Amino acid sequence: MAKKTNTSQSGQKSRRKANALTQILNGEFLTKSFVLNNLPFIFFTLLLLILFVSKGYYVKQINDDIKKTELEVNQNAAEFLEVKSSFEFKTRRQDLIEKLKERDLKESLNATKVIRIKPSHDDR
Repeated sequence: MAKKTNTSQSGQKSRRKANALTQILNGEFLTKSFVLNNLPFIFFTLLLLILFVSKGYYVKQINDDIKKTELEVNQNAAEFLEVKSSFEFKTRRQDLIEKLKERDLKESLNATKVIRIKPSHDDR
């Protein structure tokens, strides 16, 4: 008897699969009872599809923002290099000496000496 039950169960499973396939091919799965029974699943699937599409738009927006930010960073880096080179050009030693001559100042020829006083142990 156990063998008959197993074969009958496998026969029912194959009939269900065949029945589901024929329902899809015939369009019977769109009947009112089928749709009403599976309405929560249909809404859930639609929600997932909407989330999937919105995620695509969100990723596109993020990529656009990243490209825009990279462009701004590159422009700022170029402006920094331009200002830095201009500063180095304007602060060349020879140019500074010429500007000091206008004010009757001269460059010191003697090296700058730093005087450091070591604190004595008595002063503490």
